[in-house]
Amino acid sequence: MNKRLLNLYGLKFNPFSTQVPVPALWSSPPIEHFCWRLAEQTAEGGFAWVWGDPGTGKSATLRILAEHLGGRPDLCVGTLTRPQAKMADFYRELGHLFGVSLSPHNRWHSAKSLREKWLAHIEAAACRPVLLIDEAQEMNTAVLAELRLLASADLDSRSILTIVLGGDQRLAHRLEEPDLLPIASRLRSRLRLEALPPQQLRDALQHRLQAAGNVQLLSPGLLQTLCEHAAGNLRLLLNLADDLLLAAGRQERDVLDEKLYFEVFALDPKPSRKS
Repeated sequence: MNKRLLNLYGLKFNPFSTQVPVPALWSSPPIEHFCWRLAEQTAEGGFAWVWGDPGTGKSATLRILAEHLGGRPDLCVGTLTRPQAKMADFYRELGHLFGVSLSPHNRWHSAKSLREKWLAHIEAAACRPVLLIDEAQEMNTAVLAELRLLASADLDSRSILTIVLGGDQRLAHRLEEPDLLPIASRLRSRLRLEALPPQQLRDALQHRLQAAGNVQLLSPGLLQTLCEHAAGNLRLLLNLADDLLLAAGRQERDVLDEKLYFEVFALDPKPSRKS
């Protein structure tokens, strides 16, 4: 968003963007509980899972979780950026995330080096390092299986890594496959994100507006209209609001209201009858 539009509406940042600061992300009670549960789970490690339909806030939840866990100076948190990578690149990224020099073509040495790093961290901090994986439904089955083996020790009786998988319903279906049932059986914490009722959408939107510096940017009527027409989907809600903000800025309107909503999203007028 350009500075002119920010200045016009007294905003620190675009409250409807996906790139808002983490404090601007609204955290529901289930998300807060999940973050607390994961902080506790780092004492023993293992798998956790966040899933839901597109637009329900999975990536935002992982950002909130990363901020929550990252506030602990004794905890190492890494985020896998290429879940679709094959084995060699998977090891390369793990080495980069955890500061270990690896030889991707020597998996035995790479696995040994990573495990020694994680065990040293556990010895020093009494908690397991954390690996966050968004879009985990894109992961190669062999890579997921490798990660499961890599993160366990002492004949599978001890977890040495905390792994949080985030994905849509495709991941839920994949975890029912025979090759991935060992991971499904190891999920210790779960958070399912669903469509939000209008009041919670309203809370999320107002939280963003307050963080951005203008809680009155949207009129009460428009706020209600947006939340009722977003079908419970937070991403859809933000996209609608962003379209309105751009339209209002183009017209230099003082306030975003229902009149603007019907102007921007009005159906194409019916063709007039010939006389």
